[in-house]
Amino acid sequence: MTEEQKHQEPQDQELRKRLNLETSRLPWREMLKHYAGGNVIGISSDLDLIEVAVCIARDDTAAVKDWMQSNRLAKVSDEQAAAWLEEDADLWAVVVKPWVLVQRHRGS
Repeated sequence: MTEEQKHQEPQDQELRKRLNLETSRLPWREMLKHYAGGNVIGISSDLDLIEVAVCIARDDTAAVKDWMQSNRLAKVSDEQAAAWLEEDADLWAVVVKPWVLVQRHRGS
């Protein structure tokens, strides 16, 4: 482990704790304003929402690029938004400015 990694570990733990406290379950319809602004990012259900939020907050471009290339992280499409609205979906959401990260409940 490098000195930088040792220094980042406590900071990352604090960031995880804060993001976890700021994460909530919301109906999709309450996020439409953010979606209309182009600020909603969908996270694949096989990823940990908090870990993705930490990587985005820390500007971990390698991880974000990998997830984007494997279609596990992307702006929510019009089709997905319409489907979530029609089924009145609840999603986990956390804000990492300027983004609102959303993830479908596992098993939903």
